[in-house]
Amino acid sequence: MRFQSVLIGMALLCIPLQSMSAQADNKVVIAIPAEPPGLDPAMQASAAVSEVVWQNIFEGLTRFDPTGKIVPGLAVSWSREGANVYVFKLRPGVKFHDGSAMTSADVKFSFERNAAADSTNKRKRVFINFAKIETPDPLTVKITTKEPTALLPFFLAEGTAAIESAATAATNRSAPVGTGPYKFVKWVRGDSIQMERFADYNGPVQPHIQTAVFRFMPDENSQVLALRSGQVDYLPYIAAVEAINSLKSEGKFKITQGQTQGVLFLGMNNKKTPFNDVRVRRAMYYAVDAQMVNEGTHGGFGKKGGAQTNELNPYFVDVLGAPKYNVKTAKKMLADAGYPNGFSVNLKVLSNPSTRRTAEILVAQLAEVGIKVKLEVLETAQWLDIVFRHKNYDMTIISHPEPWAILNYTDPNYFYQYDGEKFRALMKKAEASTDEATLKETLAQAQHQLYDDAPSVWMYAMPQVGVVSKGLSGTRVDLPVPAYPVAEMSWGK
Repeated sequence: MRFQSVLIGMALLCIPLQSMSAQADNKVVIAIPAEPPGLDPAMQASAAVSEVVWQNIFEGLTRFDPTGKIVPGLAVSWSREGANVYVFKLRPGVKFHDGSAMTSADVKFSFERNAAADSTNKRKRVFINFAKIETPDPLTVKITTKEPTALLPFFLAEGTAAIESAATAATNRSAPVGTGPYKFVKWVRGDSIQMERFADYNGPVQPHIQTAVFRFMPDENSQVLALRSGQVDYLPYIAAVEAINSLKSEGKFKITQGQTQGVLFLGMNNKKTPFNDVRVRRAMYYAVDAQMVNEGTHGGFGKKGGAQTNELNPYFVDVLGAPKYNVKTAKKMLADAGYPNGFSVNLKVLSNPSTRRTAEILVAQLAEVGIKVKLEVLETAQWLDIVFRHKNYDMTIISHPEPWAILNYTDPNYFYQYDGEKFRALMKKAEASTDEATLKETLAQAQHQLYDDAPSVWMYAMPQVGVVSKGLSGTRVDLPVPAYPVAEMSWGK
C-alpha cells in the first residue's frame, strides 16, 4: 500500500511538471478525434484535414478572423469590378516552406488545378466558374467569372482554396509545403502530426509557439485522461461532456463554449426510396426530437441552427422555428405518404463518440414512428468512400463545419442527391447580386425554400466546447472555419 501511495503521489506531481515543460519548450499538444486521411485541403474533403493544416501550414487569399469576419490573408486587398471581376493584390515577400517565393503564378496554378477534370476539390464548382485568371504582375491576380459570385471572398477563406506550389502539390497529401506560419515536420501514422514555426513567415499573425503536435485520440475517455496527465494541452472539442464540471473544478483548465458553422443534421439520400418523396422527408422533421439529441450528445450546449446555417453566418435566418417533435403527427404524415407501418433503412455514420451517441438516440426515436433502422459505424476513410463518394446509403449523420455548407445543396450530384430547382435559382440570384440588400433578401428566401424541400433534418448548431490548460491563451472559442490556428496561441508567464 505504501509503495502504491508513493506511485500515485509521483503521478500527481508529474501533472504540473509536464505543463511547465510544455511552456518551457514553447510547445503545444492538441488532441483531435480523427486522423486526417491526407494533408492536402484542396483535394481532400474531410474536416480533419482542415483542422490540422489550415491557417497553420496552408493559407488562402482571404481568411476568417476569430469572429468569422473576412480579413486579408495572402491578399492584402481586393476589389470587385462590376459583377464578374475580382482583383486581388498579394502580400509581398511571402515564401513557401521550401524557400521559393509565392507569386500570382502560384495562385493561378492552384485555382486551375482545383478546376481540372480530375480534381477532387470539394468546391470545384467555384473554380470551374472562373472564365479567366490573369496575372499582370507577380503580386496581382485578376479573376473573371462566368457567372457573378458575390460570395467569392468567403470561399477563398476555406481550405479548398489553399495556395500551393506546382513544385510540391503532387506530394502535399503526405508531406505538405505551404506558406503558413508552421512547416510540416513529420506524420506518425496512427499517432500524431508535428509542425515547427516557420522562421521566414511573413503574415498577419506572427507565431509565438515553437512546436505544435496534433495527436489523434478518438476515445473520449483517453482524451480526458491525457488532459489530466498533462500529455495534452488543448482539447478543442470535448466529447465526454459529463466530465466538463469535474475538469472545471480541478482549477487547471479553462472551459470555452462556442460553436462551429456546422449544423448537426440527419442526412437522407434524396434519390432513394422512401426519401425521394418530399412528404416522407417532411415527416422526418416531426420524428426527431432535436432537444433530446442535444442533451444526450452535447450536454445541451448546442445553439439555434437553421437550414445549414447558424448565427456565425451573417445571413442566418431562423427557418426551423419552435421544435416540431410529435410522434402522432409523424405517423400520420408517413401514413399519408403511403407508409402506415413505417419502413426499414440503414444509417451509416462516422465512428467518433458523439456521432455514435447521436445515432443511438435517433435509432430509438425513429423506432417510435415505425422506422426500423440498421446502424452501421464506419471509419473516416470508409465513410468518405461509401457515403460521400459512392452515395451508397439511406441516412447518415454529419454537420459540415465548413462555412457556406448550404451551397452543397445546389449540387444535385452531392451525396445528399437533392435536386431543388427553386433553391438553386434563388442561390444563383443571390450570388449574382451586387448590392447587400438584394443579397440578404435572396439568401433568406433560399433558406426558407430549402427548409420547405426538407432534404435533411437539421437539429442545432454544433457546439464547440473546448478544454484548455491554464496558461495557454489564444485558442478560438468559435470556429468560423474548421481550423485551430496555432499562431494565435501563446503560453503566459
